[in-house]
Amino acid sequence: MVDLEACHAIIVRDGSVMTADGRLVELAPGHQPAAMLRIYLGVDRGRDLVALVPEDPAFGSDPDGIGGERLRGLRDLLAGFWDRGPDGERDHELATTAIAIANWHAAHPRCSLCGEPTVPAMGGWVRRCDQDGRDHYPRTDPAIIVAITDDEDRLLLAHAAHWSPRRFSHLAGYVEPGETLEQAVHREVAEEAGLTLTGVEYLGSQPWPFPASVMVGFRARALTTEIAVDGVEISEARFVSRDDVAGLVRDGEMVLAPKGSIARRMLEDWFGGELPEPHARGPVDV
Repeated sequence: MVDLEACHAIIVRDGSVMTADGRLVELAPGHQPAAMLRIYLGVDRGRDLVALVPEDPAFGSDPDGIGGERLRGLRDLLAGFWDRGPDGERDHELATTAIAIANWHAAHPRCSLCGEPTVPAMGGWVRRCDQDGRDHYPRTDPAIIVAITDDEDRLLLAHAAHWSPRRFSHLAGYVEPGETLEQAVHREVAEEAGLTLTGVEYLGSQPWPFPASVMVGFRARALTTEIAVDGVEISEARFVSRDDVAGLVRDGEMVLAPKGSIARRMLEDWFGGELPEPHARGPVDV
């Protein structure tokens, strides 16, 4: 049995992890804050690691903390992780795991059957109800994301109604009970854009702890280009060529998914390489 208090710790809270200069910070035993929760992450580089949720809600929020260490949201870190190669991929995996499991603990403090409080068990990978003896395990909600092209190999990009202006990406949505992943692809695209697909093909997947998902990527071809957005979840959608995308991004008219996301990888696979950098323009909320 691993002594969780003797492990090095990654600090995590409210969807954020502690970093300095874009790298995960690991605090050695004796240099860690008082913990509300410790979750065993495994052995990395010869050291046992835990995700530590601090008791002090203000811990790590000072941008001028020692060594520049502070808590940052995973979305803000994706591009930096992606640019750092294998070390960045390692940080990305650890941060994603830590945030996902910490989010689950925060959302499931009580037994879903009897309502009594649950307690962490098995290194933080289970919550146990002492009242009825049941173990509750983390859940992951599957969601699909699909890169849709037409007969001219133009790509469909859409703007979700709740996004900030100029932000576009692929259509995506949660898998409903009783659906296969492929059925979810057809349903979501029909509901949100009124399109019928053919040639649905699996591309890959990515953990997406916002708050507890795994994104499953597909590509497909639209049988028609007559788009009918639902006006509720999707407010705009259009087919664009590679030249269109390059120009829109350069001019700041279109903001795309961040590096390190499966959405960005799918887009660049279609584009044939990295996208151009935008010219300077006003900030876009994310």
